[in-house]
Amino acid sequence: MTAFIARLRVTPGKEEAFVKLQQELYRLTHNHEPDTPVYELLKSRDEPNTYVVIATFKDEPAFQEHMDSSFHDELVPPILDCLSSDMELEMLDCIST
Repeated sequence: MTAFIARLRVTPGKEEAFVKLQQELYRLTHNHEPDTPVYELLKSRDEPNTYVVIATFKDEPAFQEHMDSSFHDELVPPILDCLSSDMELEMLDCIST
C-alpha cells in the first residue's frame, strides 16, 4: 500500500469554503474509489487554520486513479485557492498491511 499526508494551511476567512470542498472530495473518494480505504480530513488542535489529509491506497495504480479522477481535477484547484501557503505533501509506504 501507499499513502500520503498533506498539511494544508488555510487563509483566514476561507475555512468554510475549504471544508465544504474537502467534504465533497471525501464523499466522492469514498463512493468511487474502493482501492482508497482511507481518505480523512483532520483539523489541528494546536495550529490555527491548519488541516491534514491522510489517504491510503491499495497500490500505486489506485493512487494514480485518485489523482486522475474528474472530481479530483474539479475540486483540488479551488481547494488550493483557499490555502495561505503551499501544501506540504509527504508520500509514504504502508508497513502494517
